[in-house]
Amino acid sequence: MGPEHTMWWPWSGMWIFPMIMCVVFIGVIILFAWRWGCRPQCFGSTQHHHKAMDSESALDILNKRYAKAEITKEEYEHMKHDILS
Repeated sequence: MGPEHTMWWPWSGMWIFPMIMCVVFIGVIILFAWRWGCRPQCFGSTQHHHKAMDSESALDILNKRYAKAEITKEEYEHMKHDILS
């Protein structure tokens, strides 16, 4: 083993490619697992909480429809009375 052999490891950088490939491979596995819903339970519970907060009430939807002029004032008043009673 002469001096030309010591040029390959670790000084030449040949170890970087396998390390990068390992990191990419692990990242792809994590990405697919995350995408297919294999998330920890703590994330799943907060996701359900956000979905519940995002849902709108009937009155909110009615107010938006009236604001967009999709319905008349008479329709708005009638629907609002039905919702609140």
